[in-house]
Amino acid sequence: MIEVIKEWVERHFSDPQAILLVAFLVLGVVLVLYWGKILSPVLAGVIIAYVLEGLVRRFTKLGLPRFVAFLISYTLFITALAVILFGLVPLVISQISQLVIEFPNILNKLQLLLLTIPERYPVFADQEIERMLGNFSSELVNIGQKLVSVSLKSAGDVFTVLVYLVVVPLLVFFLLKDKSAILRWFRRFLPEDRGLAYSVWKEVDSKMGNYIRGKLLEIVIVGVATFIPLKVMGMNYAATMSLLVGLSVIIPYVGAIAVTIPIAIIAWFQWGATSDFVYLMVAYLVVQFLDGNILVPLLFSEVVNMHPAAIIIAVLFFGGLWGVWGVFFAIPLATLVQAVIHSWPSIQNREA
Repeated sequence: MIEVIKEWVERHFSDPQAILLVAFLVLGVVLVLYWGKILSPVLAGVIIAYVLEGLVRRFTKLGLPRFVAFLISYTLFITALAVILFGLVPLVISQISQLVIEFPNILNKLQLLLLTIPERYPVFADQEIERMLGNFSSELVNIGQKLVSVSLKSAGDVFTVLVYLVVVPLLVFFLLKDKSAILRWFRRFLPEDRGLAYSVWKEVDSKMGNYIRGKLLEIVIVGVATFIPLKVMGMNYAATMSLLVGLSVIIPYVGAIAVTIPIAIIAWFQWGATSDFVYLMVAYLVVQFLDGNILVPLLFSEVVNMHPAAIIIAVLFFGGLWGVWGVFFAIPLATLVQAVIHSWPSIQNREA
């Protein structure tokens, strides 16, 4: 057994570049797992700067100097941040507060609806409905307790957000402005022979950058496209629901199904079984259809080349490790694993 393990290690890790690549991957995982919360502003700044770098490159290809391209890209970032903070966030908070006030009425209507089920469908007994209502009420009590605990921590959360709003934009500014100097400093600690790590990073950089930028663009397009019919038809909480729909594209397949439930419930309690309810759901499903069949292939046709089962497994695995960030970066991280696997045989070929 020891000889088998020794032979496997010698075959796959005899090249120093393979050891360097594994060291990078292990160091990255350790940093995120153990110091992720402490370094979260830094990670957020690096990610945003990485996304904006693609915009800087596009401006430089148009003939603009890099510093001018950097200023334009950073100004667009600050403008978008201001629109979100002073436009979208207050509107969503207002609608969520209204939803919390209206929630008891929605609950009462839901309970009345459940109580009518035995009359319409005798196969369900009254005791089963009462049991369902009891379980539902207990879950609501748990949710209420969680909301209270969250509200007690809100002061600390607000302070954390304020720190992020100052630190992250500053980090993005310096990471973009001094990118070349930072990379030169970082290369000083790396060995000169890093061909394998460079080839893996080159493949991942192309796919990861395009995926992240495309996903952010998809969130905006889907959110706006959903908001328009919801607002035109006068649906309650249109901005909040549109934001949920936009963010749902982060989780492939599952997100679209999950966000349909609250939209259908709110629309049902607002209009009931009327033509308005049908029209709204048709409009919503049209947006989902266009997203899945036109927008996603257009944005990600050359980026994501994985089986749907592999994507779902990646979302579950990395989401379990790193929460929301793991869900968002599940496909790029899976792309990294795929790139490492594809590049690994080149080591054996060089040895042969």
